[in-house]
Amino acid sequence: MVIILNRIVFKAYAITNEIDLNKIADQCHIPKKYTWEEPLILYGNILSSILKRQLNDEQKVMVFSFGSVVFINCINSDELSFLEYLKKNKSDIDIKNYEKYSDDYQLEIRENSEIELTDKYVIVPKFEVFYPELISTVIAKSVALEKTEEKLGKIVDELETMIDKLEKGKLNIGNKEIANTTSKIVRHEYNTLAYIMILDKPDITWISIQAEEFYSRMSEFFELNDRYVILKEKTNILNSIIDGFSSISHSIRGLFVEWVIVLLIVAEVVLMILDLLK
Repeated sequence: MVIILNRIVFKAYAITNEIDLNKIADQCHIPKKYTWEEPLILYGNILSSILKRQLNDEQKVMVFSFGSVVFINCINSDELSFLEYLKKNKSDIDIKNYEKYSDDYQLEIRENSEIELTDKYVIVPKFEVFYPELISTVIAKSVALEKTEEKLGKIVDELETMIDKLEKGKLNIGNKEIANTTSKIVRHEYNTLAYIMILDKPDITWISIQAEEFYSRMSEFFELNDRYVILKEKTNILNSIIDGFSSISHSIRGLFVEWVIVLLIVAEVVLMILDLLK
């Protein structure tokens, strides 16, 4: 009979588009400068001071610059306390609906077993120090993608409305409307393709073959690369559609200007003829 020796519980939430890790590090008196590629890991006395209760060594919070937070072995009240703390730095965090983009996952250590990945847990034969960080990174990116995928759906809905106008012969699509939609596409592309850094791997994967293999399996299982490609292709299509709208809009305005010029010329000719007839 296989006996579960240990279990680590992860809860990931995508709560915003961007988190300034260095600002939080300064507040926590952590003497380190963070880049986009590495998460801020809080535990021990620092995390206890934020949550205002004593924690054990297995309880941690990982904060990612692209707006995701992963709680490790924490309880629900810890999540709320920490998000309230974050909201002081990021006012756009919605405490009431923070679970909208989320995922639960578990790491189970079972002796004499093979690595097994499922939707809810991964089984490994023994604990490795890089497991928590790699699992947290994958599910943090996954929920961030989920959030971005929904945002993309809303942009598509707006474009469908503009397309409906064209089908009905309403060609007066304003520059402001086009600019607004374009800005949303650019923001989506920045948040997804640049900021979540789907194709970037944690530093540990460059120095440990075992870590690299585990991260690759996790990424493949959560379809991070495939979802990235789909988002990239959809973004390219949206940009092409917007370019088409812009061309139509400019053509309409160009035609309008030409007619105005023609009318002015005709008016001038009429005035000249009237002058001659006097």
